[in-house]
Amino acid sequence: MKKFSTIALLLALSNSVFAMDEMNPPQTQCAFLPNAPDQHVVVKGDTLWGISQMFLEHAWCWPQVWGLNREEIKNPHWIYPGQIVYFDRVAGRLRLGQTPDNAGSGTGTATGGVPTVKLSPRIRGENLANNAITSIPTNSIEPFLSQPLVLEENDLKDAPRIVAAQQGHVNAGKSEKVYAMGDLKGESNFQVYRPAKALKDPETKQTLGYEFAYVGAIKLVRAGRSENEAHAFTVTASKEELTVGDLLLPVPNSEMANYVPHPPASEVNGRVVSVYGGVALAGQNQTISINRGAAEGMDIGTVLQLYRLGDVIVDKTKGKQVVKLPDEQYGVLFIYRVFKHVSYGLIMQVTDTAQVGDVVRTPE
Repeated sequence: MKKFSTIALLLALSNSVFAMDEMNPPQTQCAFLPNAPDQHVVVKGDTLWGISQMFLEHAWCWPQVWGLNREEIKNPHWIYPGQIVYFDRVAGRLRLGQTPDNAGSGTGTATGGVPTVKLSPRIRGENLANNAITSIPTNSIEPFLSQPLVLEENDLKDAPRIVAAQQGHVNAGKSEKVYAMGDLKGESNFQVYRPAKALKDPETKQTLGYEFAYVGAIKLVRAGRSENEAHAFTVTASKEELTVGDLLLPVPNSEMANYVPHPPASEVNGRVVSVYGGVALAGQNQTISINRGAAEGMDIGTVLQLYRLGDVIVDKTKGKQVVKLPDEQYGVLFIYRVFKHVSYGLIMQVTDTAQVGDVVRTPE
């Protein structure tokens, strides 16, 4: 992980982060809670989403009440434990200050009596990425940043494949050897995948893609020396036993991003395709997939609302008329990984459990 100097960071903060956009946030989406606190001291383990949830009716719209645009928030190194989030009630903004121990060369008073801190550049070498708080709970999504995969049917047809295990076995576990054939393209560390299931659109019943399940990781021991000689690998991680026919992909860069929540660019009306792990229901901080992907305009950070489809009933009070009950909004979904026609989302806030067939829509 790179180390940064705070000089550039503090200058950037003083010039952009604290230069608040004067346009008021939309009150329909970014209203403050009536019992919002005056301030919050940032502690280790906080997230921007969690802090905003203390102040806002809709936590996902925190970029607006900070007055930051998406490009500015892409820099994750701007808020740290020990700093104070102030609620500027007059301006309708959240502002950032520092505790006396962490303050710069002077302090003042902002609009509405909210204290501000004059930042003075100081040289201090440290691993800022380890200290800065993240947008969302990263421990819930980290395993999904590189695994599993949703691909088209033939996307891995030319991928290297396991052809044998040690001593002629069909399966192999951690620290055992496996042998593979195929073009490694100069790579030595691979993840191993197995086709798991077709993801079907709940509405059209068409196949949106194929979910490839992660089964383990291997490291090259010796490359084959001729066209028909297998490459030898050692199994370095095993979620389950690796077997003949499993497919190899180079280990990707799974560096955590600082995800910026935002509504979709165009109207979305989709469905939940699956609950990851093969279970029927999903709760808060669990991953589900939806039938909208990059081809439908999804991108990382898109926020959607979850709805349970309203039942269709017979109104027995007036001639047995068929009536559809309203869809019930019960949660918020945060998209963090996008494929062609499928996206993975983290359930952020729910009052009910999510299940296949539930509706996802643009936030109201």
